[in-house]
Amino acid sequence: MKRFLSALAATAMVGAAAAVPAKAESLKIGFMATLSGPPAVLGQHMRDGFLLGVEEAGGKLGGLETEVIVVDDELKPDAALTKVQGLLERDQVDMMAGVVFSNVMMAVYKPVIESETIFIGANAGPSPIAGRGCSPYFFSTSWQNDQNHEVMGRYAGQQGYERVIVMAPNYQAGKDAIAGFKRHYTGEIVDEIYTKLGQLDFSAELARIADAQPDAIFTFMPGGMGVNLVKQYDQAGLKGAIPFLSSFTVDETTLPATKTTAEGLFGGAQWAPNLENPANAKFVRDFVGKYGYAPSLYAAQGYDAARLIDGALTMTDGNKSADALLPALKSAPFESVRGDFSFNTNQFPIQDFYLVQAVKQSGDTYVTQAVEKVFDDKGDAYAGSCRMN
Repeated sequence: MKRFLSALAATAMVGAAAAVPAKAESLKIGFMATLSGPPAVLGQHMRDGFLLGVEEAGGKLGGLETEVIVVDDELKPDAALTKVQGLLERDQVDMMAGVVFSNVMMAVYKPVIESETIFIGANAGPSPIAGRGCSPYFFSTSWQNDQNHEVMGRYAGQQGYERVIVMAPNYQAGKDAIAGFKRHYTGEIVDEIYTKLGQLDFSAELARIADAQPDAIFTFMPGGMGVNLVKQYDQAGLKGAIPFLSSFTVDETTLPATKTTAEGLFGGAQWAPNLENPANAKFVRDFVGKYGYAPSLYAAQGYDAARLIDGALTMTDGNKSADALLPALKSAPFESVRGDFSFNTNQFPIQDFYLVQAVKQSGDTYVTQAVEKVFDDKGDAYAGSCRMN
């Protein structure tokens, strides 16, 4: 009788356990961005674009209930390293995404990759990780740092500018910017000026430029640095005297502050709000509708990062293991807001690049618009050095 009752109780417990629904599979993403200080607007755009992509998937990328843990790297590599270790060890995120600045990327890249955590970069693309330091665990939905600057090097040569001064902050992305510009510029570099990262007063540099009287200047100054440089360039009377060429300096993150002082200036980019494809039209409309401001390329890259993850997990039926997900990600199974998009051998994009111009859209809104395609289906210069393990 005792054996009978024990068996009956065991059967009842098994039945009760079976009646309890299994916990649904979920996805946890650590999203790192610069969200404090003058460059915070860049991180805001990238974060808002990513979260919009998650929201439009119903909060379930690839059908998995998705939690996004957003952390501010403060533009401090040491702080970023501590925070990414917390995401990996304490929060046990399934993957990482984001990162605006290359000095932060260089700090966090190795620990993420060595943990065999999939990392979807949505902005920073320093040359070391595109070349010999590439990894099967890293994918970029932006560009390799040099590329948008290459657009302006080609454009400067086409315009017949024979003497150009180049200027950028003294860190990895600044060095990549100058290298990219030089790769396609055929004239003389009169001077190379490297400033402090975060510098806001450019009076000494502008005096140096005015004295040299080049045919044009090319600069990379993102966020608040770009706002101040454009305003001071105009105040110094240089806007009409020496053509101002840039990348990541005149865009939707800086135009709300620079407005007419930046109107008409040219830059290089892989995306602009006026690119004609259905995915982009929907993205721009939905972004403005949700956040009330015009999206920049940072927002577009964040949005594409979420859509890439969603497309890959849909392909794997929600299987988030690296064995299943890595080949799915590599196939780029989503419709990019920039149109043509595929991954190169180093898992950075092959894509088109444009000359863009700052224009007044309506009322008090200023945006960039693509005016000419400069490169078609272009990969970066470092892919040939990438040897995937």
